[in-house]
Amino acid sequence: MYGDTTRSDFVAMEAGEDSGVDMLFTLDKEGKKTGIILNVACPSQVMESTYVVSSDFAGATRELLKEDFGADFHTLYWISPAGCQSPRDLVRHYATEPDFWHADGVAVLAKRLRDAVMRAEVEPAEYTPLFKSTVVQVSLPRRRASYTDYREAKAELARLEAIKPEAEAFEDFCAETHANEKIDGPGPYDSKLHHFVLIKNAKAVITRYEEQDEQPDLHFDMNVIRLGDIAIANNPFELYLHYGQIIKARSHARQTFLIQLAVGADIHAGYLPSPEGEKLGGYGGLIINGQVGSAGGYKLADVTVDAINGMFD
Repeated sequence: MYGDTTRSDFVAMEAGEDSGVDMLFTLDKEGKKTGIILNVACPSQVMESTYVVSSDFAGATRELLKEDFGADFHTLYWISPAGCQSPRDLVRHYATEPDFWHADGVAVLAKRLRDAVMRAEVEPAEYTPLFKSTVVQVSLPRRRASYTDYREAKAELARLEAIKPEAEAFEDFCAETHANEKIDGPGPYDSKLHHFVLIKNAKAVITRYEEQDEQPDLHFDMNVIRLGDIAIANNPFELYLHYGQIIKARSHARQTFLIQLAVGADIHAGYLPSPEGEKLGGYGGLIINGQVGSAGGYKLADVTVDAINGMFD
């Protein structure tokens, strides 16, 4: 998602990528395409650090497809498990394409998605597909902070606040971020290692330790659907690609649509990192970033696969 890959200690990307575009078309009785669901392992977030309201490249794709199929053509964009995935090539350093932090990148990605749709081999419509739906009550263990984590976080917090208190650090953080934005280069514009951020990280570990016995698990309802030979399942996380690939690979459905960030606004689940992300502790992998850790991620994958395959076996 972010990171300086020019560093001398850069050895690899933390995760792989899923460049597949899963599609589900709707057709009328004459066979005319009336809409599409696009399931892509990337949030629509080229414009994520700008001060505008934008549907980003998903919205731009929607408009392009209206040009191809008519003004009444509808596009629904579902984010497949992507966690910390962004549409940026951090290896080639934007040498042959926009940096995908500004509006020029929106048009490029929308065209790529449009091209994928236009190349799709659309099968004849099935007007009476088998339909099954179930709701699975999921309970996942909350990611815990150890006593050692707690003690170290308290010591780190005391050290940081002795250097600069939180309120003053916050003012510096905002000033630095706004100054970086004015440079108009690629982001991110906020430093994940700023003094203020480190204070918040330490306080999150302390809070987790103090509250984790009162709320040991995270509960939510997962919707699982069989529609013909495809499966659909949702979850509340910014779920790392790692788990999405496990679910898709083990699913008995011909095509599996997974939707992250889709269980309700009242479930504040955050990121669910891979074991490597959790171990290395980068952005998305810290306790402050999410409620559930990698142990819960594997349980979620198992629960989702079992629910899907139960509809096909």
